[in-house]
Amino acid sequence: MASLIDILHKQKRVSVLQVSNARYAPLDLSVANGNLTPEISSDCSKLGHYIDDFLENNNANIGYGGYNERRGIYRRSTIFNDNDHDERNIHIGMDLWAPAGTSILAALDGEVHSFKFNGGQGNYGPTVILQHKIENLTFYTLYGHLDMECLPSLSVGQTFRQGDVIGRLGNEAVNGDYPPHLHFQIIGDIGNHSGDYPGVCSTSEREFYLSNCPDPNLLLKIQST
Repeated sequence: MASLIDILHKQKRVSVLQVSNARYAPLDLSVANGNLTPEISSDCSKLGHYIDDFLENNNANIGYGGYNERRGIYRRSTIFNDNDHDERNIHIGMDLWAPAGTSILAALDGEVHSFKFNGGQGNYGPTVILQHKIENLTFYTLYGHLDMECLPSLSVGQTFRQGDVIGRLGNEAVNGDYPPHLHFQIIGDIGNHSGDYPGVCSTSEREFYLSNCPDPNLLLKIQST
């Protein structure tokens, strides 16, 4: 049976944001980015201005990146930092930064596995997980930081075709207090998770999560413009 990596490589390039004349620029939010000061990374409004300026300066309307990126932006949230566990600061999905209200598209044919509002600062907010089956292999895609309006219309088992609208990007009031963006993640084994799955891990967990959650760009195949 083909591996998940093999299946992702075989797929044609797909889009998960409905943006006309999409122009992508890679956005570095890692701790290695000296321009991203703690003052900026700890404040949603300042981070939003930083991202807007970055996109304008790079003639882009979508910022993307973040897979396997060590970030400092999670230090403000107890979801990622408590005294009982290692700090979680390694991002294991891809972020796509675009305006609130941007339509989110199903990456592949699939059905709704689960959905949930994950509240709290730093969390996903409204989240949808689709289940896919290709070449007898079952896997999942997660769409986080959506708006509230998408959830009431969903039901478990509801089918979506590739490119169907499943929701829209939420704003900071509902999306965990972030500038608007989509957290897109591919998951091999979802275990017992429902409506949620870790999108940030600790250093000690990195090997497992990167193995179970391959780089979304294997499917999206984004190139900078």
